[in-house]
This record gives sequence, structure tokens and C-alpha cells, in this order.
Amino acid sequence: MTDSKPTILITGCSSGIGHDAAHRLTREGWRVFAACRKPHDRDRLIAEGLESVVLDYADAASVADAFAQVMQATGHRLDALFNNGAFAIPGAVEDLPRPALREIFECNLFGQFDLIRHALPVMRRQGGGRIVNCSSVLGFSALPWRGAYNATKFAMEGLTDTLRLELRDTPIRVTLIEPGPITSRIRENSIPHFEKWIDWRGSARAAQYQSTLLPRLYKNTGPDRYELPASAVSDKLIHALTAKTPRPRYYVTTPTHIAGMLNRLLPTRARDWVAGRL
Repeated sequence: MTDSKPTILITGCSSGIGHDAAHRLTREGWRVFAACRKPHDRDRLIAEGLESVVLDYADAASVADAFAQVMQATGHRLDALFNNGAFAIPGAVEDLPRPALREIFECNLFGQFDLIRHALPVMRRQGGGRIVNCSSVLGFSALPWRGAYNATKFAMEGLTDTLRLELRDTPIRVTLIEPGPITSRIRENSIPHFEKWIDWRGSARAAQYQSTLLPRLYKNTGPDRYELPASAVSDKLIHALTAKTPRPRYYVTTPTHIAGMLNRLLPTRARDWVAGRL
């Protein structure tokens, strides 16, 4: 090990949750490698004082190269991995073409677990580590118009829970963080994906797009009612990384707690009624 500080690789650091986590953990004494998809964001993060690498989940070669750069810098040690990068494709499920689903799963799921597969041998060899995956309230409680994102997060939760069970006999700990509305650029960043893949004018639901989704997508109406800053996720991340026994999952924001309670208490039809009014 070339540095006495604990080391962590964080993805999706260009803004929002990843950006806050990278700076917060740096202040807490970690050596942070802040990954992002675009070279100009990497250069900006470096200018902010962070170590940064370009990592595109959709490109297996990019994942492997970024991980190799981190290993070279740390002397082949990694204490923690925070999988955070993701994007959304708003739209009705019936309007999602197959290539759109393939694209979002490459980033939001396949690339993340590809990165985990790179990290696990390192953590086994050094005798421990932490893997934290950033899911969502939409990883266990679906909402309309978010089908592609819902699906990737539901799948992430299934794979993460399985991985946690399979690693119980090792000193590697696996955790989910499940935020609700967090201040970020996910809405703005989803617009190009919506425009690329969703033919809303040709949809049987064109009128619903006009009355429901398009205003929400294109009009900045300010923070959601229960929105919290990205630092709320960083608070939970720090606990997941430092607690002797981290929790299997961490709820963040009031909507996540409410959704978890409704899942426990209400039958499916009642939950559908609630979701249809949000």
C-alpha cells in the first residue's frame, strides 16, 4: 500500500451524490478516486483537488482501464467501492424500444457489477473491503413513467442482496443505499435520453405525455417537497463504510421510509392506488 489513507473508488462524480461524496470523504481523510464518464468532467474534478479517472459503465474496456489506473496508483489496494453512476429514460413502458433498455441496463447494472468483479479479487487478497451500491426508493417501489429506471434498480437490489448473502463467509461487506428525491441533475440529464428513445407523439399515451410527463420533465418547478441535499446520502455512506457491522440497506428521505412502510403494510392493489396518485 502506497498511502496510509483508506482508499475508495466512487463513480458518477460529475455532480450530485457522487460529487458530494467524493469531497466529503476527502475531508474525512480518505484517498478518493472520483470517476466520471466524460474527460472534461475528469479535468474539472482534478482542478477541484480530487484524483479522477474516466469510467464509462457501458464500455467494458473503460471499466477495466479505470480500475487498472486506480490499482496502479494505490499499489493494488482498494478499501471501498461506491457504485453511484446511473441515468434515467422517462417514458411509458410500452414506448421503450429494446435498444433503450439495453443501453440503460449497460450503465445502471451491467457496468456496475463488472466493476465489482474487478474489485472483489483485490478485496479478498487484502483481507476485506466494503461495496456500497446506490439504488433508489424506485428499487423496491415502482412509479409510473419510470419503468426503465425502476427495472435497473430492482435488478440491482436483487443482485446486491444475493452478493451480500454469498459474501457472508468473507470479511467483505455489501450495502445498498436507497435515496428518494435528492438534489441532483438526473432530471436534466434524462432529457437527451428521452428525446433519443421515446416517440411520445406516436404513442397511444400522447395526451398523457403532454399533461403529465412533459411538464414535469421540461419545467424546473424547484425542489420536490421532501427533497434532501446530496449530503444526506454521504452521511449514510460514511456509516456504511466505517461501521463495524454496516446495515444491509440505508433509507434516505421521508418518501423512502414511507414507501418501505407501505410495502410492509398494504396489499399490492392498495399500493398501486397510492402510486397512481403521485
